[in-house]
Amino acid sequence: MIVNIAAYHFVPIADPQRLADDVRAWAGAGALRGTVLVAPEGINLFLAGAGDAIDGFLAHLGADPRLAGLRVKRSHSASVPFARLKVRCKPEIISFRREDAVPLSRPRAPAVSPADLARWIGQGTDDAGRRLVLLDTRNREETAYGSFAGALTLPIDNFTDLPAALEPHRAALADATVVSFCTGGIRCEKAALWMRDSGMDHVLQLDGGILGYFEAVGGSGYDGRCFVFDDRVALDPSLRPLVDGDGAMGQAA
Repeated sequence: MIVNIAAYHFVPIADPQRLADDVRAWAGAGALRGTVLVAPEGINLFLAGAGDAIDGFLAHLGADPRLAGLRVKRSHSASVPFARLKVRCKPEIISFRREDAVPLSRPRAPAVSPADLARWIGQGTDDAGRRLVLLDTRNREETAYGSFAGALTLPIDNFTDLPAALEPHRAALADATVVSFCTGGIRCEKAALWMRDSGMDHVLQLDGGILGYFEAVGGSGYDGRCFVFDDRVALDPSLRPLVDGDGAMGQAA
């Protein structure tokens, strides 16, 4: 059984190329495949391979004090869902092009845990009694596979399109607690910080994203699957792939 990991961490990286070279060597030594992005703002990775190789790779990362806070989400598949290993340096670990959306020199936006969000979904409000709006920060290709029931989805193709697409909804969200969410947490973290800095006071991020939610509480309040950018296509709330290792369709959730 193959182990798939997804993780990101915002932390200043003064030498992104050196870290990228180290990551490439560690992942290559374990025959891991997938994508790793390194930027001055941190690291973002999706990798798959044998369990012992994954553990060895994570041990190398954990030995770097800058990456000690890396939180890893795991799932499994019958085969490696990536064709090769790609390690790249980028200006951002996810492109948003907003300097006011990087949680390095400022605190990260407040987060809500999966357990608390599941409870809020059940009651329809947050603990202060404010109505709840779930904001999907992913693109239209991803949301077509599933999203939280009743979530606000935007007709965007790129994350950089989100600010303009959200603008017409600002007035309607003024009396709500808005919880931004995405696949693993990185986009909703940036989006929540930007929204708060741009005048939306009652905005939170879903800690760990959809995959973290699935791990913690399953699919409570979620309709469908979560799209992933690899050969598995999408995962159900039990983290089972839509497409298995032989290219066959997996069982419906």
